Amino acid sequence: MLNSLRDLRPHHVAAAICAALLLIVATHARAAPGPLMRAGDAESGMLLLRTEEPGKFLPAPTVATDVEITVSGVVARTTVRQRFHNPTDQWVEGVYVFPLPERGAVDTLRMQIGDRFIEGRIEERQKARQQYEQAMREGKRASLLEQERPNLFTNSVANIGPDETVVVEIHYQERLVPDDGRFAVRFPMVVAPRYIPGSTDIHTVGATGTGLVLNTDRVPDADRITPPVPRPENAPENQVTVRVVLAPGMPAHGVESPYHPVAIDAADPDRLAITLVEGETIANRDFVLRWRVGDQTAPVATTLTESTEQGRFALVLVTPPVAPVPETALPREVVFVIDTSGSMSGGSMDQAKAALQVAMTDLGPDDRFNLISFNNEPTALFADARPVNQRTLDLAARFIAGLDAEGGTEMAKALLLALPRGQATDRLRQVVFITDGAVGNETELFELVETRRQASRVFTVGIGSAPNSHFMRGAASAGRGTFTHIGELAEVEAEMRRLLHKLKHPVLTDLAVTVDGEAPAEAFPWPLPDLYAGEPVALALRLPDGVSRIEVSGRHGDTPWRQEIALADAEAGQGLARLWARERIAALEAARLTGMPGESVDQAVLKTALDYGLVSRLTSLVAIDVTPARPDGTDVHSRNVPLDLPAGWNWDKVFGEPMAPPQRKAMRATYRVQLAATKAALVDAEPKPAAAPTAPGQQAIALPRTATPAQLHQLAALAALLLAFGVWRWGRQRWTQP
Repeated sequence: MLNSLRDLRPHHVAAAICAALLLIVATHARAAPGPLMRAGDAESGMLLLRTEEPGKFLPAPTVATDVEITVSGVVARTTVRQRFHNPTDQWVEGVYVFPLPERGAVDTLRMQIGDRFIEGRIEERQKARQQYEQAMREGKRASLLEQERPNLFTNSVANIGPDETVVVEIHYQERLVPDDGRFAVRFPMVVAPRYIPGSTDIHTVGATGTGLVLNTDRVPDADRITPPVPRPENAPENQVTVRVVLAPGMPAHGVESPYHPVAIDAADPDRLAITLVEGETIANRDFVLRWRVGDQTAPVATTLTESTEQGRFALVLVTPPVAPVPETALPREVVFVIDTSGSMSGGSMDQAKAALQVAMTDLGPDDRFNLISFNNEPTALFADARPVNQRTLDLAARFIAGLDAEGGTEMAKALLLALPRGQATDRLRQVVFITDGAVGNETELFELVETRRQASRVFTVGIGSAPNSHFMRGAASAGRGTFTHIGELAEVEAEMRRLLHKLKHPVLTDLAVTVDGEAPAEAFPWPLPDLYAGEPVALALRLPDGVSRIEVSGRHGDTPWRQEIALADAEAGQGLARLWARERIAALEAARLTGMPGESVDQAVLKTALDYGLVSRLTSLVAIDVTPARPDGTDVHSRNVPLDLPAGWNWDKVFGEPMAPPQRKAMRATYRVQLAATKAALVDAEPKPAAAPTAPGQQAIALPRTATPAQLHQLAALAALLLAFGVWRWGRQRWTQP
C-alpha cells in the first residue's frame, strides 16, 4: 500500500481530486429532485434517503395529517394534527414544509408526547429559532413553526426517538367570503414545486434551509421553499384525513366537494358533519367544500362584532347583487396571458387552453384583444391588441391549439409585456393571467404588477390541483382584480363564464367605510377593492370607543350606494381581533410595494404579530419540552419529509424531461411555420415582438425546468471535468520533462 502511494504522481492526485468533485456534483444533480429508492431496500410505502456512507439509506420520517374544520357563520376554525413518525433506529429531526390557507391566522401550536402536551409560545423569529436549536442540542424534544410565505410554513420537530411518533397540533382561523352566492372552505394539501429565477452567488447568499435549490438574488430563501419531491412511483404518500363541521347559521344546501368524495351526516340539519368517503386521502391535491345559504338580489352588508382587551372589532361582509346588471358601455381591451411552463403539463395545460377557448367566445365586436404565452420567454400573438373579427379569432384559435407545456416559469417577462408603459385610457383594460402560480419570487411579481398596472385591472385564474393561492390572490389584489380557481377540466366552462361575467360587470366602485357617518375606519384590506358581480368583500375593522354604527358606501354603476349597519343589531363573533390583525399584517406587507420604508413595515408587522399572538414573516411559534430525551453521546440527524407531486403534474416535465423525440420537434416546427405564414397573410397582423426587456436586477440563470437547478449542476460538472483534464495535462508535462 505504501509503495503504491509513493508511485502516485502529483497530476494523478490532482486529477483524482477533480474527478471526485465531478462525481459529487453529478451525483447531487441527479439526486436533486428527490431521494431515490433502491429495489428491495424498502417496505411498502417506505421512502429511503441517502446517507453519507455510499450504498446506505435511511427511511425518511413520515407525516400523517388529521384536519378538523369547524365553520361557524362566516368564520372557519381549523385544527391540523401532524403525526411525525421516525421509522429508523436513530434520533432524527423531521423538517416538513406544508401549505395552509393564505388568509389563515395561525395562533396556536401544541406538541404531544405520549399523554403530555407542551404549549407553544409566540416569539420573534430569530429568537424562536435560537431557542429551538439550543433545545435540539440539549437533547430536548421541540417543535418550531415558521412562516415562509403566508400560505407556506415549515414545521421542524427535534429529537424524535427511534420508532417514535410525535404529534404537533396547529390551530388557525380564517374568514369565509361567498362568491356568486356560494361559500367555500379550502384546505391546501401539497406544496407544488416552484420555479426559482435569479443568479446564485454562494459568497453573498447564505443558506439557512434544507431545500434542494440554492438561494438566488431574486429568491433569497429558495432553500427554505423547495422540499424534496420524489418521482410518483417512489412517493411517500403522506396521508390526510378531513372532517368538517358545517354550522353556517342557516340551512346549507348544495353541499359538495368537487375533488374528493365525501359522506354527509345530516342528522342535525343545523350542524352537518362531512368526512372523506375513503377515510383518508393522499396529500396531492387541495380539499374544497362548497355550499350555499341563499342568494341576494341587491348589495347587502352583514356584521359580526367582538370585544377584547385590545378593543372592539368587527367583520363586515359586503355582497354585491347576483342579478343581471346593465352591460358597461365602455369598450374593452383584454389581454390573456397563459403559462406554458413545464409544471402546466398534462391536465393543467388542457384546462388552460379550454379556458382560453371559452374566453374567445365572450369577446364583443367593440373589444380588442391579444394573447401572450410564456415559459422561459414570452410570445405575443400580436404586437399590440387587435380588433375582434373572424380573421383575428382564427389566428387566436391556431395559436391556442399549438400551445404546449415545457420550460421554466419566467412570469416577470410576461407581465412586462402584458403591462406596458403608457397604456391607453380610452378603454377598460383587463389582463387575465392563467397559471398555476408555481414560482418562488412572489414579492417581486407583486411589485411589478403594482408599479406597471396603471389603468389596467389584473385577474388571475389558478389552474390545477394545487395552485399557489398566495401568488394568485396577491397578484389580483395588486391589480385590483379577482382570483378564480379551476381545479378540473369539467369546471372550465362554468368557472370561466363566472369570471367573464365579472369582467363586464363592475358592481361597486370607490368603496369606503366610515364610523358614525364621518370618521374613516381602520379597515382592511387596504386599499379597498372594487367589487364585481357575485364577488363580495370582507372588511375587518377595529372600532373606536362609543361607535354605534358603520357606513359602507360606493358607486353601483352610476348610482351612489350606501349601507348603514347599526352595531346594536350585529351578531357576536369570535376570533375577530386576530382576523383583523392578520389583515393588517397583509396590508403592511403590501404597503412595502407602494413605497413604505422596509424598516417601518418590519416594526409594525412585528408589533402586530406579537400583540395578537400570530405567526408571521417575523414571528414563529416554538414549543420545547423541559426534559431531555436523547441520550448523551448520540447524534441527531436532520431529515426532510418528502412531499407528493400534485395530482396531474408530470414529474419529468418539471424536473428535467428527456430530449423531445424528433417527431415532436418536427410537429412544433411545422406549427411555427404555419403560424408565421398565417400572420403574414393577415392585413392587420405584425411580426412577433421582441421578448420583453428584463427589468434592472432581474438577470437570471436560464433554468430549463420548474424548481430545479439542474442546469447549474451541469455547468459545474462540465467545469470540473475541464479542470481535471487541464490539471492532468499540466502535471503530465511537468513530470515528464527532463
